[in-house]
Amino acid sequence: MAEKPLPIDPAIIRRIADEYPTPFHLYDERGIRSNAHRLNVAFRWCESFREYFAVKATPNPHILAILKEEGCGADCSSYAELVLSERVGLVGEHVMFTSNDTPAKEYAEAKRRGAIINLDDITHVEYLERHVGLPELVCFRYNPGPLREGNVIIGKPEDAKYGLTRAQLFEGYRALKKKGVKRFGLHTMVASNELNPQFFVETAKMLFELAVEIAAKVDVRLEFVNLGGGIGIPYRPGQKAIDYGEISDGVKAAYEAMIRPAGLHPLAICMENGRCMTGPYGVLVTRAIHKKDIYKKYVGVDACMANLMRPGMYGAYHHITVIGKEDAPATTTVDVVGSLCENNDKFAIDRKLPPIESGDLLAIHDAGAHGHSMGFQYNGKPRSAELLLREDGSVKLIRRAETLDDLFATLDFAEFK
Repeated sequence: MAEKPLPIDPAIIRRIADEYPTPFHLYDERGIRSNAHRLNVAFRWCESFREYFAVKATPNPHILAILKEEGCGADCSSYAELVLSERVGLVGEHVMFTSNDTPAKEYAEAKRRGAIINLDDITHVEYLERHVGLPELVCFRYNPGPLREGNVIIGKPEDAKYGLTRAQLFEGYRALKKKGVKRFGLHTMVASNELNPQFFVETAKMLFELAVEIAAKVDVRLEFVNLGGGIGIPYRPGQKAIDYGEISDGVKAAYEAMIRPAGLHPLAICMENGRCMTGPYGVLVTRAIHKKDIYKKYVGVDACMANLMRPGMYGAYHHITVIGKEDAPATTTVDVVGSLCENNDKFAIDRKLPPIESGDLLAIHDAGAHGHSMGFQYNGKPRSAELLLREDGSVKLIRRAETLDDLFATLDFAEFK
């Protein structure tokens, strides 16, 4: 089995699994804090830099509170995420509301909280004005289309439903200015799980070029540019974690070459990462309960795609460590599967692992983002608990496991009594 260290000591995982029933998601507070600190230090040359954590990645108030303490804001895409952020004290311009196909009531809630509203379409200028009223600060999301390549996960920009075209940007800023908007931002998001630092430098150059042209042609000075998120993590053994400093150095060089000479300094720089902020610092802990040997060999575990859907939905790779067998030779080839009535309910396909027996603990790596948050209840599967390993070594239950009462709470059983 190729080596990929766990973020949490296997002995600690075993101890926690003796106290809490599997499956559960377990997050490492120390890892999350130190990672956020590294990102902020890398960009400290930009006094107004802010990471707006993508709430959708790990929507738990305890995780948001940790990141808030480390200086992060919140990137929200729904009313629920706005409320969740507000509950931990993230309001005003510490919140970026980046939504699409947005109902008027959600714009109203974002405006009421003073969040930065990031418009996804040029028609939303009139829509927002008519239903809610335009705030003092408005941002546009840019879709470069064929002018920029996306990557495998997010696809081609021209096929994406998000954002304004280049021509629409200029038209949109003119309209906002005419309607009395005083402050402006620019945002884009063209990659997901990207491990090439230069990709983000090129994104910054693209936005800096637009900032200069918008100032010249529309007489609109941008207050900030948001480079989006998409910084990837090394899911596979042998992959290298991205160097925040390398991104920052490239962005700074572009800033000095493009923004200062244009007289647009200071220009704030923002990002909205989710995956790289929490992903590597969470594991899904599950227990083997069955073995099956037919045309292939299978290991069945007590977690399923409802706990981590990325492998089944995207064919995504998540490394697996068998606790207590970290150094054992990988002499078996198996599919690691859950119990859903769907054949894509698989955490691994043809994976070489040490021999696994019923009762063995498996830790599925890099489940700290887009893991629990993408859960669902198909086949009546209650969603699992979330636990936080605190810096002092204690463990806190930050979301209890769902029960059947939770699943049935919205059903009307009155006539069946």
